[in-house]
Amino acid sequence: MKYFLSVFSALILSIPLFSQEKELKPVSLEADYFYGSILEHNPDIEHLITGHPTGFVLSYNRKSYGFNEWERRYNYPDWGFTVAYQSMHNEYLGDIVGAYGHINWYFLNRHFMLRVGQGIAYSGNPFDTQSNFNNNAYGTQLLSTTLLKGNFVRENIWKGLGFHAGFTIIHYSNANFKAPNNSTNTFALNAGVSYQLDYKEFPEYIKKEDSLSRTHAERVKFNFAFRTGVNESDVVGLGQEPFYVASVFADKRINYKSTFTAGVDVFFSTFLKELINYRSIAYPEDGLSGDEDYKRVGVFVGHEWRFNKVAFVSQLGYYVYWPYEFENRVYNRLGLKRYFFSDKVFAAVTVHAHWAKAEAVEFGVGYRL
Repeated sequence: MKYFLSVFSALILSIPLFSQEKELKPVSLEADYFYGSILEHNPDIEHLITGHPTGFVLSYNRKSYGFNEWERRYNYPDWGFTVAYQSMHNEYLGDIVGAYGHINWYFLNRHFMLRVGQGIAYSGNPFDTQSNFNNNAYGTQLLSTTLLKGNFVRENIWKGLGFHAGFTIIHYSNANFKAPNNSTNTFALNAGVSYQLDYKEFPEYIKKEDSLSRTHAERVKFNFAFRTGVNESDVVGLGQEPFYVASVFADKRINYKSTFTAGVDVFFSTFLKELINYRSIAYPEDGLSGDEDYKRVGVFVGHEWRFNKVAFVSQLGYYVYWPYEFENRVYNRLGLKRYFFSDKVFAAVTVHAHWAKAEAVEFGVGYRL
């Protein structure tokens, strides 16, 4: 799931702040090899699991050392870019190349690193009704891709060289941008080396007393958001349709890292209009007239995990108006938000889903009173 696109990279790049002092910009490079398996999360992709995927990962990391407050509060994470090549070892899936923006979080005295990356992948052999109808995992050449990497790391063991090893998970899908979209998830073991370019001049980690986290708390504020995009039902050939989502919600920031939200979504999903009409004709036993309302209204609660001007958004909702029974009444939303102009304006890229089944990628803008 999750078609977050290259917008993730732009959001991450906007993190650095400005100061009167000169900020150093240490960099490290990484190269990995991985070997894994495609997980059978859906029986419809069983015929696509014929071998063990292999590939390599190249990464660029901007190291932080506490120059900015958010770096100190999150234990000096890295941000950067990743390029991953994966051979799926299946004639229908082919090879895939992905580009990501990522953040590395460190634990266990910086000996364990967790990387979260989001980006775009290119599939050289997507679904085609004539030449590749067996590939029911990828309906488009351009895919959303998510990378999760957990590694034990030792940096700068000798003259800037380091070593790391662990696991990597790579997800590919198009978030129902176009059918089919059964997606794949690769679980792999990886090992690699790193090199710190300026290891002789790497700055000391800055440790100082920041203000108490709760001093960043704010009063309840009201928000208006508009989201849009294009998606398609699971029925191949029905066509892509635009959708629109209008949202009103309140938020309460309780400290530096956490904001809670609650509100209402109104969904105008025109692909449902086409699906209702199709099923009323193709499956008369469903008892559909074809005139059922395709609109939905949901209420939700959520959380925003803030780091500087960027927030990771998670929401859980319930359709209170659900005239056509599509998927289920519970929905969720995950994504990234970037605040601008003293946190009054925001842009977001989110995935609207029903548990692990993505419905659409939403591109949104909003205003915070």
